[in-house]
Amino acid sequence: MLLTRKGQSGQRSNTRLSSSLADSLSRALPTMDRRMFLKRSGIGVGAGIAATQLGLIQKARAADTAKTAAGKIEVKRTVCTHCSVGCASDAVVENGVWVRQEPVFDSPINLGAHCAKGAALREHGHGEYRLKYPMKLVNGKYQRISWDTALAEISARLIDLKKASGPDSVFWVGSSKHNNEQAALMRKFVSFFGSNNTDHQARICHSTTVAGVANTWGYGAMTNSYNDMQNAKAVMYIGSNAAEAHPVSMLHMLHAKESGTKMIVVDPRFTRTAAKADQYVRIRSGSDIPYLYGMLYHIFMNGWEDKKYINDRVYGMEKVKEEVMKWTPDKVEEACGVPEAEVFKAAQTLALNRPSSVVWCMGQTQHSIGNAMVRASCILQLALGNVGVAGGGTNIFRGHDNVQGATDVGPNPDSLPGYYGLATGAWKHWCTVWGVDYEWVKKQFASQAMMEKSGTTVSRWIDAILEKNEFIDQDSNVRGVVFWGHAPNSQTRGLEMKKAFDKLDLLVVIDPYPSATAAMAAMKVDGQELNPNRAVYLLPAATQFETSGSVTASNRSLQWREKVIEPLFESRTDHMIMYQLAEKLGFGKELVAKIKLVPGKGGMMEPEPEDMLREINRGTWTIGYTGQSPERLKAHMRNMHLFDVKTLRSKGGKDALTGYDTTGDYFGLPWPCYGTPEMKHPGSANLYDTTRHVMDGGGNFRANFGVEKDGVNLLAEDGSHSVGAEITTGYPEFDHLLLKKLGWWDDLTEAEKKAAEGKNWKTDLSGGIQRVTIKVHGVHPFGNAKARAVVWNFPDPVPLHREPLYNTRPDLVAKYPTHDDKMAFWRLPTLYKSIQNKNVEAKLHEKFPIILTSGRLVEYEGGGEETRSNPWLAELQQDCFVEMNPKAASDRGIRNGEYVIVATPTGARIKVKAQVTPRVGPDTAFIPFHFSGWWQGKDLKEYYPEGAAPVVRGEAVNTATTYGYDSVTMMQETKTTICNIEKVVA
Repeated sequence: MLLTRKGQSGQRSNTRLSSSLADSLSRALPTMDRRMFLKRSGIGVGAGIAATQLGLIQKARAADTAKTAAGKIEVKRTVCTHCSVGCASDAVVENGVWVRQEPVFDSPINLGAHCAKGAALREHGHGEYRLKYPMKLVNGKYQRISWDTALAEISARLIDLKKASGPDSVFWVGSSKHNNEQAALMRKFVSFFGSNNTDHQARICHSTTVAGVANTWGYGAMTNSYNDMQNAKAVMYIGSNAAEAHPVSMLHMLHAKESGTKMIVVDPRFTRTAAKADQYVRIRSGSDIPYLYGMLYHIFMNGWEDKKYINDRVYGMEKVKEEVMKWTPDKVEEACGVPEAEVFKAAQTLALNRPSSVVWCMGQTQHSIGNAMVRASCILQLALGNVGVAGGGTNIFRGHDNVQGATDVGPNPDSLPGYYGLATGAWKHWCTVWGVDYEWVKKQFASQAMMEKSGTTVSRWIDAILEKNEFIDQDSNVRGVVFWGHAPNSQTRGLEMKKAFDKLDLLVVIDPYPSATAAMAAMKVDGQELNPNRAVYLLPAATQFETSGSVTASNRSLQWREKVIEPLFESRTDHMIMYQLAEKLGFGKELVAKIKLVPGKGGMMEPEPEDMLREINRGTWTIGYTGQSPERLKAHMRNMHLFDVKTLRSKGGKDALTGYDTTGDYFGLPWPCYGTPEMKHPGSANLYDTTRHVMDGGGNFRANFGVEKDGVNLLAEDGSHSVGAEITTGYPEFDHLLLKKLGWWDDLTEAEKKAAEGKNWKTDLSGGIQRVTIKVHGVHPFGNAKARAVVWNFPDPVPLHREPLYNTRPDLVAKYPTHDDKMAFWRLPTLYKSIQNKNVEAKLHEKFPIILTSGRLVEYEGGGEETRSNPWLAELQQDCFVEMNPKAASDRGIRNGEYVIVATPTGARIKVKAQVTPRVGPDTAFIPFHFSGWWQGKDLKEYYPEGAAPVVRGEAVNTATTYGYDSVTMMQETKTTICNIEKVVA
């Protein structure tokens, strides 16, 4: 939908944004003196932003006036490439040039709204600070090389590393910016290289969520949707600053508040989200479990729990209650700092205003006990009967635009696409889907044991390089790393990361923006020990606006991006690069055995995105990525106006182009969307909802953990089932044997019987088992079980509070110590008590008395390299800073706006500006994690490739963050470490 009208000449007027900006500047600039101009423009910090913006205010032109009059104007519908909300945007393309963007008011997700980042997408697509051509690091400087040279040299070095040290000597870092098709192709690519040493951003974003939630009730994803929060009567945000991290999601919360919904925000900082809350609760960072158990204490004491729900649908709540009742109000206040009255009020609000929802983000996940914190939040919702209902659930806001999809089908070290795991059966399933011989794939690995062993994680690739070889659970240390769309400044322990970069034999960075990786690899530091044989290459990838494909929002809805423009400069699409590199490595034919090739940039062949999605559809039965065909998704994108804003359900209507009837579909066919596209499952807007038929998006908890434990029933009780189910009690997951026992086998066609013999609902490639269970008998293929409040396959079956490794409260460490050290965990030794005890003995809390935490800003996203390269966004936030309480500042003689040194136990000393504010308490400091380009006070601009340094550079907080990893997933502990803040002495 275009907001501007055509003039008689066919030209379109300036957008409101550019017009108002131009008017503002024309009014302001003539009245400004030189000093004010430099201050406002940012030129004073070397950015040159104002000059850039003055040029950008002019209308983009694709050709001269005569040619434009007869030119081609197209509108391409795409999706924002930043956070996980999934905001749609219409790109106006004139003669192949993206000239402006328009909001999509029909989108049921963003309703035409954008945050600052979404409003600046066009500049991301046409950014002048991108990596423009392949480069190689030669004598400390990046030099331009050809694609042919780059691919030949990189593949030769990869082959040499594989021959000399085995396939596990290379670690592949995937991307949460890849679309689903590229993410799945990369997992296949790494598999054919012969390794499980691959991972991506989700490891350090929501891996604790995925593990904790999946092991509680079945799937490790957001249960409801942003939209569904409008149906809630109360919502509690804990460790989520949605107003800055997921700004457009707040539309739905604010609409809910207009209808009387109560809003609670629990956070160590008073955030912009907290400013909208009815109740703000400040907790000590890392003390989520004491707070949540404090709420549960009052819920149980007052009989507010949903007893029937717990009896019918929850296992182990009595065991949890035993732990909860130990957390009396005095102990809760001691551990998290929240008085009883505040905890009681929050508990009462959620309990007496049901359905109520809980929202969390990385404030809860990035801890050494993140898995336990997540499960405590799940248990709270189970106690209140809030899971599987509209307006309830756990609304887990993912970080990147496709971190959900990349987790679902992409490069995970412990599973194949769809969370199939790494067992022989999982490999055989995917080899069949991929059209390759299982024995051929097995030969690519060092051994079958390594083929079925989880790889190391992106949070620990540093140690895979630096650790002594005898302590690593693979033949060789990692010697080569490929960063394929990942920002290293989003990872902890920056000082050691630099040592790891220097020790490598091969580093390859594939990215539209070279990211901090390029600068860190090239920079010289004191005492540097550099591998003289190291080779570093930069390859320019296209953005997601220069290709098409599907992307999965946090609510599990898929959207199809149209290709907006052709890849700029010498960039190539990620899937083209994968295919070309696979050809050099000797498995190009296998990579695309069942995928159609089409001409891409310059006539070079690349896999077709639509056909790549069809391959995902053929294989991903576990989580219901089988029903979303490209055709169904494209019809949804063309007909957004048909979908209800609260329920996401189509009110009825056919796609004019294809005749596809959207009636009953949920927007984006949120997974699970079971069966084949022809079965027309509508998707599942709210998971585990027993008030709906399975063919209506309903469901129940997954039977994934057996039928009983220690003689106690794990299946749902009699009468607890989804509407219309022929089985009205709990039942296990379906396979060919259960189908036969029930007499349902003959409901399969003869072709389906042949395919389903010896298979279960996850491995039956015909989809017959799913069709018969869901459509014919109304039961769920994954069974009907109880959610687990007790998880016996985790270190702490009942979630326990354990203090962070780096800590300002040794008294609490004595009461709530961390885990014992682990010798082999995700292939590496992982330390817990030895570090915590050493820190207490060294009295680090006296030298570093402030808790350091980190988080997001609305202006930037992720590692920040692409958003800080966008002049429109760079103008909004030009400095990295540390928020510190006025008392902490006063004690140190620090004034607002001054440069300070933030020092941590790692020896790091980062230089940032002081922002003195009561948003944080006297014991806490906050630094945003979007910055890079400085190294302990030094600007690294000289080390970036020419023309590719971001506009704004600053210290990465993770240069200073400390060691600490979750005991299940290896999630890094970024939200709770310790520091001191010092005044800069000239």
